[in-house]
Amino acid sequence: MAISSYLRELRAKVGQQLLMLPSVSGIVCNDDDEVLLVRRSDNGSWSLPAGAVEPGEQPADAVIREVEEETGVRVAVQSIAGVALYPRTYPNGDSCQYLNVWFRCRPKSGQARVNDDETSAVGWFPARALPEMEETAKLRIKTTLNNLDGAAWFARPGEQHDALIMPGDD
Repeated sequence: MAISSYLRELRAKVGQQLLMLPSVSGIVCNDDDEVLLVRRSDNGSWSLPAGAVEPGEQPADAVIREVEEETGVRVAVQSIAGVALYPRTYPNGDSCQYLNVWFRCRPKSGQARVNDDETSAVGWFPARALPEMEETAKLRIKTTLNNLDGAAWFARPGEQHDALIMPGDD
């Protein structure tokens, strides 16, 4: 997966030890109630368009950038849908904990397509017929689509959620 120059420089200093990183995910829903997903090139799994927030970048700007970079679709951010912390250890041994903020978004322009080397496929999927994916992505989609009161989802103090501690989705 691509790594920013900021993270490359940071990794050069700290090696593989744990880094805590801000990240974003976009739950992009079209007028047909379909969700935009990407197939990751590193492990072949379906997931949400997502990535790290760059220094000085607002999270809403980061999700717009990430969705467009990975899918070619330009989005409008509608709301914050949730926030959670989860770990990930990469095949090379790098260890991270991502503080992920996920946003409900709607498409504004562009056609869904593979738009970078991080993705091998892009597609719209009916919410009731999603492909197999990691639990963290399922949690983000479910909490976004089932949100009836408009409040952002978060793990309540002291709660443990298996979906939040599964590695492999960023």
